[in-house]
Amino acid sequence: MRPELTQPITMDTFLRGIWRENPVFVALLGMCPVLAVTNTATNSLAMGVSTLFVLVCSNVLISMLRHFIPKQVRIATYIVIIATFVTMVDYILQAVSPVVYAALGAFIQLIVVNCIILGRAESYASKNPVLSTAVNAAGMGLGFALALLMLGSVRELFGMGSLFGVPVFGDSFQPWLVMILPPGGFFVLGAWLLLFAWWRERKARKAIVEDAVHAG
Repeated sequence: MRPELTQPITMDTFLRGIWRENPVFVALLGMCPVLAVTNTATNSLAMGVSTLFVLVCSNVLISMLRHFIPKQVRIATYIVIIATFVTMVDYILQAVSPVVYAALGAFIQLIVVNCIILGRAESYASKNPVLSTAVNAAGMGLGFALALLMLGSVRELFGMGSLFGVPVFGDSFQPWLVMILPPGGFFVLGAWLLLFAWWRERKARKAIVEDAVHAG
């Protein structure tokens, strides 16, 4: 039996996945759906919410069963649990919005092998109580969904001149078609990473200056 982690549940348990350990902008995980389905804000939101649902539900169930899952078959068991919730999402999305389901294609099924979900199951859910796991998974899932939405909104805004299908710039706007093509995903992701790197460096320099002033 693996030892329990007795980390207290704090606001950081939830917020770390949104910013400090964001799966996309910090850990650079799940790049396949990040670059493939974020050509529109609607697709990005659908994929983000689907991943959030699977992440929370699967990790909570794994946490509940952590004392009963043999160590030798834990990875296979995790995959079966994750696949169960992915199948639920697949059928629900197909029934609720066939258009979005068709746009996402096989990437819904590929949530099963998303390293974010399996990674959280192995590193956190299998070692922590249910409540702590649920809070942490919700933060990670929300951080992933927000990252996808940030990419998808920018790509749709400049690639189609709309946001969630609603025209923003008017008929005179000339869309940047590259934004809705695969290279656009790399461009927008790189721009967001550059912006966050600049912000972190600026914050670090400000802290150094403040420390020097206080020390003086």
